Amino acid sequence: MWVPWTGSARLLLLLASMCRGLSSGSQELRYPPNRIAVIGAGIGGTSAAYFLRQKFGKDVLIDVFERGAVGGRLATVNLEGEDYEAGGAVIHPLNLHMKHFVKELGLSAPKSQGGLMGIYNGDEFVFEESSWYIWNFVKLLWHYGLNPLRMSMWVEEILDKFMRIYRYQAHDYAFSSSEGLLHALGGAEFLHMLNQTIDESMQKSGFSHKFINEIVTSVMRVNYGQGTNINGFVGAVSLAGADSGLWSVEGGNKLVCTGLLYASKAQLIPGTVISIEEKTRQNGRSGGSVKLYEVTYNSTSGLASDAYNIVLIATPLNRKIANITFLNFKPPIPEFSKPYQETVATFVHGHINASFFGYQDPSYFHLSGIFTIEDPKLFINSMGIVGPVKDRKDVLNPLLGPRVWKIFSPQPLTTEQMNFLFLSYDTTTVKTWLAYPHYSPPEKCPPIILHSRMYYLNSIEWAASAMEMSAISAKNAALLAYHHWYEKMDMIDQEDLHERLKTEL
Repeated sequence: MWVPWTGSARLLLLLASMCRGLSSGSQELRYPPNRIAVIGAGIGGTSAAYFLRQKFGKDVLIDVFERGAVGGRLATVNLEGEDYEAGGAVIHPLNLHMKHFVKELGLSAPKSQGGLMGIYNGDEFVFEESSWYIWNFVKLLWHYGLNPLRMSMWVEEILDKFMRIYRYQAHDYAFSSSEGLLHALGGAEFLHMLNQTIDESMQKSGFSHKFINEIVTSVMRVNYGQGTNINGFVGAVSLAGADSGLWSVEGGNKLVCTGLLYASKAQLIPGTVISIEEKTRQNGRSGGSVKLYEVTYNSTSGLASDAYNIVLIATPLNRKIANITFLNFKPPIPEFSKPYQETVATFVHGHINASFFGYQDPSYFHLSGIFTIEDPKLFINSMGIVGPVKDRKDVLNPLLGPRVWKIFSPQPLTTEQMNFLFLSYDTTTVKTWLAYPHYSPPEKCPPIILHSRMYYLNSIEWAASAMEMSAISAKNAALLAYHHWYEKMDMIDQEDLHERLKTEL
């Protein structure tokens, strides 16, 4: 029933509003935050700064802490005057956040033209691509039946469900846990994939052991340095990363990070964050008290600290990567002790030794990419010809002289191993990464919400580690921070979003 606005009704509403204003917590939330800290300037941290600026507006001060170079695990190495991708190298055509960033920042993204690939089992190549498409198709049918076609359809079905995240985020919906995000996209199926291996997932879907052992294993090894014992969801992400149409950013993928940092108008603070502590301080706006996070860090000028309303952590909370101490939190912030997988990227300018891979006549060797299956004799995960980041021409004949080869291995290569792989080489450079989590399902993702206004972006990595996953997690964390600050709880952890948003069209 409609009720007229009487004088007493107005007075009651005014009193209620004043009472709410007396609460220091609610009073604080009437205004935008003064300062937000982002720890880490990789793709997760810089995209978080970008999304935070979009949501909170131009007046909020955003500080981004980075102890190394902007880009994090997006990095290049220099070999003979040219730069080559040493970290995250390729982007899928359906990675919509990365595509938007590249367009927004005015960067160039030519498609990679990759050459021919072979799968080596330690004694011989069990499969080699041909430059003739029809012959490739016949060989795949002969070796693996309809498994390759079925895999393409299987991955596409998973991608179709995963693509829902872009609609959810376009409508500003957020999720308070990585498992909740996955469930909103693919229901119980995605959570089952998180808790079983890719081997189990694909066997249950009817794929042959030979196909899994040779094709799937080789893709897992080149993308994540692990076999088919990784969880099914990251395995599906890895298989999607073996698709055609993959691309990279001209000049290096790390340019996305520097561009996002500039676009966010955030302040970069070079330094190592040592600790985060919750503090209570006087609020100059209301005269009451306010809870803040004091971030202490080592900079070039010594030890320093600043206080922030909101903190987003965009670096793995692993003691070997980011040794941050959380002080005086009740309950305490948990330790995240699960290990990250070490992988070694070795760049070599030289002539490959084709006879090591079983070629008696090197003139018949035409591969520019070598994948491997699991075998105790193998000391590499993969090797392939790479072009410099300023010249993305990857189709190179390995017989036309020395080329730059990028080799992934679990351990640094010895001189003896290098002499096995190459007839001769002149220049090498090595980059060792704690690149991605060591997957061992059943997987439990760390919490996203570490404290009331402190968020952990890298939680999503335990579902799958990739550039686009970091960008998705960054937007999710920025939306969580915004909704928590303005108490828009109806925008968090909503069920049946797929059906609900379909009816809104």
